[in-house]
Amino acid sequence: MAIYYVNPAIGSNGNNGTSVDTPFASFWAVENLKLQPGDSVLLAAGSVFNDQLDLKYSGTASAPITIGSYGVGDAPVIHSPGDGIHSLYASNIVIENLKISETAGAAIYGGYVSNWTVRNVEVENTGSSTKTGSVTFRTGSNITIENSTITGVNGDGVWIEKVNGVNFLNNTVTNAHGTAADAVQMNDSSNIVISGNYLDQTGAATPKGVIALIRPVNAVVEDNTLIGGGFGISAQAGTNIAIHDNDISGYGGYSWSYAIGLGDQGNTRDYDISGNYIHDGVWGVAVSSAGTTSYVREGIEIYGNVFDDLSQAALKVDRPASGSFHDNVIASDVTPYSISPAIIAANTFPVSNNTTLEEAQLAILDSHVSGDATHADATPTIVATHDSLKISADADAHHGNLLENDSSANGILLLRRFDGELVNKNGLTLTGQYGTIHVDDHGDYSYTVDATKLAGLSGEVSETFYYKISDGAAHHFDTDTLSISIHVDDLLS
Repeated sequence: MAIYYVNPAIGSNGNNGTSVDTPFASFWAVENLKLQPGDSVLLAAGSVFNDQLDLKYSGTASAPITIGSYGVGDAPVIHSPGDGIHSLYASNIVIENLKISETAGAAIYGGYVSNWTVRNVEVENTGSSTKTGSVTFRTGSNITIENSTITGVNGDGVWIEKVNGVNFLNNTVTNAHGTAADAVQMNDSSNIVISGNYLDQTGAATPKGVIALIRPVNAVVEDNTLIGGGFGISAQAGTNIAIHDNDISGYGGYSWSYAIGLGDQGNTRDYDISGNYIHDGVWGVAVSSAGTTSYVREGIEIYGNVFDDLSQAALKVDRPASGSFHDNVIASDVTPYSISPAIIAANTFPVSNNTTLEEAQLAILDSHVSGDATHADATPTIVATHDSLKISADADAHHGNLLENDSSANGILLLRRFDGELVNKNGLTLTGQYGTIHVDDHGDYSYTVDATKLAGLSGEVSETFYYKISDGAAHHFDTDTLSISIHVDDLLS
């Protein structure tokens, strides 16, 4: 397993390239090597390459070929009149710690490839509006793109087509420009995980949307922040799709704009849409289609989401479909649903147990009375404990709230999505087994108990809420807990 060094400032293509003192000068020398499994090609920090790097040879699963960097300084930069890195049929490749900018074609293009990892790569001002994504993989398997940044590109930020096994993790994509441009588009692909990404199309020129999944099979889209575009997630004609705990906002520009849309371009089966915070847009979840198509739309479960500041309904179902819409929280000024009369009559998409934000506001229960000696030594009916978690108000914070964890080295942490949590403009709301807790902007707790859930119980019961918080920049998450103990006999007596 050899390491080859490339440094245009001091190198020569007549060198052997095997040390920092005898580096190659250009990609031409690298492309004339027959790279072996486990080999690495390292580009000098601070260097600039004005050519396309073609990768012709494959590594193995246990010994991939790596393209990376060495030395101290800025990441090496690849400019190119074509693609930045281009490959056909080469597999088991790692691309890391590089910057690719100002290319006429894709930053990275891989066709008929498998087992590629792209990590810690910065892509800027690349791509062409007449081609597909700035990072493109077509036909293959096991593609991972992680901890990378894609910004200001022409056309789609990422284009994946006919790939089995896609992991798109903890990336930032901003401003993919063009009337057909999405931040991320994946077509006819399967076993997909899109998680922990920040995708923002608000500054893009005439963008289409944020995430487009066309005919996906077995996909999970979770814990992402999606902003802007004509839509948030277009997950059309899929099978076994989970869309969980995403923050989707700022989408619009069209009468049909939606946070999550499905039901077009083919049969749609088995969708789990839950825990999402959908706000500042047009429609919430739209089960719809262009024209009067006869596609199957079944097994669509929509629950545990929060809908706020929408100009249209939280739910739209205007084509034949089966599923349910239940246990969501909907702002009082948002229309809960728009379902065609025929579907209502058929009762194939029932609506139940949804609440408004006003209904979710909590009454304060506090057994302590200041200055009341009668209750001074009494055991409190409800006890809440945590490890120094508090909320403070800040006009510039995400959703108007900041979360500060005193035990974290990250300092002020940004409030993000987590299981069972509802974010509104006045604080934090969590729903649990026995009731609901609210923490306002000043850090005060209030808890509402559901008496029907406590009926028949005696003694002490408890539940624990799990917090998930982020510094809002590095996709680093810390966790915290809040435990509630309820003395049932005292409360119900």
